[in-house]
Amino acid sequence: MNATMHGAIRLVCSSRNRLKTVCWGLLLLGTLGMLYWQFGLLLEQYWQYPVIMTVSVHSEQKLFPSVTLCDMNPHRPRLARSQLLALDAFAQENIYALYKFNFSVSGDAPFAEAPGPEPAFQLDRAIRLQRLRGPGGQNKVGFRLCNSTGGDCFYRAYPSGVTAVRAWYRFHYVSILAVLPTDHEDNHRSQGGHFVFSCRYNGQDCQARHFQTFHHPTYGSCYTFNGDWVAQRPGITHGISLVLRTEQQDHLPLLSTEAGIKVMVHKRNHTPFLEHRGFSVRPGTETTIGIREDEVHRLGSPYGRCTDGAEGLDVPLLYNASYTMQACLVSCFQQLMVETCSCGYYFHPLPTGAEYCNSARHPAWGHCFYRLYRDLETHRLPCATRCPRPCRESSYKLSAGTARWPSSTSADWILAVLGQPGGGNPSESASPSWEHPSSSRGPVWAPPPATLTLQCPQGGAPACRSGALPPTSVLHPRSNVAKVNIFYQELNYRTVDETPVYSVPQLLSAMGSLWSLWFGSSVLSVLELLELLLDAIALTVLLGCRRLRRAQGTSQGSNASHIKPEATQLPSDCRHDVKRPGAQLVMLQALTRVSAEEQGQEWVPQDS
Repeated sequence: MNATMHGAIRLVCSSRNRLKTVCWGLLLLGTLGMLYWQFGLLLEQYWQYPVIMTVSVHSEQKLFPSVTLCDMNPHRPRLARSQLLALDAFAQENIYALYKFNFSVSGDAPFAEAPGPEPAFQLDRAIRLQRLRGPGGQNKVGFRLCNSTGGDCFYRAYPSGVTAVRAWYRFHYVSILAVLPTDHEDNHRSQGGHFVFSCRYNGQDCQARHFQTFHHPTYGSCYTFNGDWVAQRPGITHGISLVLRTEQQDHLPLLSTEAGIKVMVHKRNHTPFLEHRGFSVRPGTETTIGIREDEVHRLGSPYGRCTDGAEGLDVPLLYNASYTMQACLVSCFQQLMVETCSCGYYFHPLPTGAEYCNSARHPAWGHCFYRLYRDLETHRLPCATRCPRPCRESSYKLSAGTARWPSSTSADWILAVLGQPGGGNPSESASPSWEHPSSSRGPVWAPPPATLTLQCPQGGAPACRSGALPPTSVLHPRSNVAKVNIFYQELNYRTVDETPVYSVPQLLSAMGSLWSLWFGSSVLSVLELLELLLDAIALTVLLGCRRLRRAQGTSQGSNASHIKPEATQLPSDCRHDVKRPGAQLVMLQALTRVSAEEQGQEWVPQDS
């Protein structure tokens, strides 16, 4: 037997001992069974395409990330002031009905202007705040929403009254903004000034071309710093330092209840979703934010599902920015909103040809929106499966520390320098200016000649009511400013790579290890085994053909013994051969040879 595989030679050497032959045959078959069972397990695991995470550390210069900051002071659009005044009055009615709180007596009225003429837009006064009793006797606050026919209604309930009031006010607020023209005045300048006192990066003044401004309906005036800054070194002195104004405006106190600054650190050309990833900075403090960056590299098909961009996805991205999973989820939800409710939510961009939802044209949009949003919260919408993760993604790990700023001993002179008392009308000097020096570096950020003021509310603080403070004080409260430092803690960054558990070479190596474990053989031994199998198949075929021929010859011989040979049965030419001298002897020899071959004997011709 020409095979070097262990166990195969034993079948030949023990051929005289049938017991050993049977035992070694059973062992060989059992070993083959175990081998191919483990092959099946190995291939099953390979076809699941598992991955492992490989972490590596790199050190090189990094592009400084984008930073978005908002003052959390949403303003009242000029075209919607009368509608918002009506909403504020309606809000006072609801809050007084629930909590017996009178804004006019407390001096915390949400509006300081007298109501104007009756607005053309009418509020949906059927949607009111109500006190609800939940399961187990738990009290909740919410509002009732119905479809267009009124046959399907449900309550949007909240365990917190503050959360319920804000959600209810936001629902009506969005409906008001949706009826405004798309080009209405909504940028940061409509608020009466910027909220950035100074900006420096790596010891240099920031440039005007590094900033993008926009107005968020909830978080107010926002700045995004998108400078082409390369972080040369780690540390506070090599990062960005900002002095910001944090005055608490009373534009929409029922919508924005926080005081401070909303900050988000994100990758360049990514849409900042402040409501999901933003964090707050407290007024009157210096906040130091250290950044550590991680990169994740994911494998695509067949090991997982990820995308290098919005191309090829069935969800068109509504944002003019790079692909992110959050942007895809929002775009997917907005498209489902347009398909289901025939209008879009105001806080998200619109698909082509769609319009925003408002109570005038879509009376039941709230019922449709909150139903759809509840399905999104419970993961019953297909958006999670339609929006894969990016194949390459950067994430920033932040660590923050705070300190009181300015300190008690330095507050006077710092606030005086920032405010520059006597600098003129505060409303006109509240905005920082862009100076154009003679150098070629471009416009730089200059501190504004503004005077910080403390407004006394109507019938508000006791100091104002007693006359200790004038209605407009030239004091500079610490709560009106904040300082933010953002920098790289270290330029080392981690890279997390997905690596296949079994690549093709690793699969072959694992299969070879199993083959060596059970048979102690190599690839050549496998080829020998294949040769043995081919030889066995060929030998079986040949033996089968020979036995078939023998069976056919035996049947023909038995038929010939019962038939009397006659000269007339031979062909004409054979008849002459039989009559020839020696012809009968030749025929006898041929019959004897055939008979010997049928009996398996060797025929030896005899001399005549």
